[in-house]
Amino acid sequence: MEREIAKPAGIPVLRVSAGNIRSDALNPDHRFASMPLHILNQDGRPGTTRRQCTGEYKVKPIKQKVRELLGYPYPSRIPKGVFVEQWVGISTDEFHRAKDADVKYMRNRHPLLDLNWSRADCVRYLTSLGLADTPKSSCLGCPFHGNAQWRHIRDTSPSEWADVVEFDDAIRQGNARANAAGNRLLGEAFLHRSRVPLSQAPIDHVTAAERAALPTGADEADELETGVADGCSPWACRGDADALTQDDFGLAT
Repeated sequence: MEREIAKPAGIPVLRVSAGNIRSDALNPDHRFASMPLHILNQDGRPGTTRRQCTGEYKVKPIKQKVRELLGYPYPSRIPKGVFVEQWVGISTDEFHRAKDADVKYMRNRHPLLDLNWSRADCVRYLTSLGLADTPKSSCLGCPFHGNAQWRHIRDTSPSEWADVVEFDDAIRQGNARANAAGNRLLGEAFLHRSRVPLSQAPIDHVTAAERAALPTGADEADELETGVADGCSPWACRGDADALTQDDFGLAT
């Protein structure tokens, strides 16, 4: 996409990074910004660790780059009235996730909301341009993945699936630095909401949330196989979604 569309149009694509969260989680010498792991406590009660990953691994490096582009890297003070306009691709399906920036040197705009476009409208437009296979963004091993996204990884990228299964096994006792400091996790951590190892998790179960996320007129089989119901961005993390039910775990009774 960058090579075929952005570059010919003269649009620079800038990538920022704060490191690899999964490597950091397993490194006892590295500070770890908590990801929202699903916890099974010793008494059998479920829980979830705090979500700090969005701020540390997404928002912070974006802000650092914006400051650099403005010519005022941290800790320089940015003069009043100097700002960037940031376009965030939130559609009408997720309008409740549209947020203002929390700093004065960034102003968020939501062009899809201005156009009153839903995700289905976006898909139709991309299809008309021959870009129908454009995926929604998300981190590879995000604990907020639904079953559709886990299936998509397993069925389309065996190497990535092996990678996330390995990480899921490795993170069972929580992050390495906390353990090294004596703050051991009082339970077990998992990537899948069912709180069983990812390799055994009921990801083939089609959840009510998946069906509800389908746009009107969508081909259900195709949508559920590609996992497009899942996705996130720094200003629209899936963690902001409503609480899920047992059926979303694939554990309906």
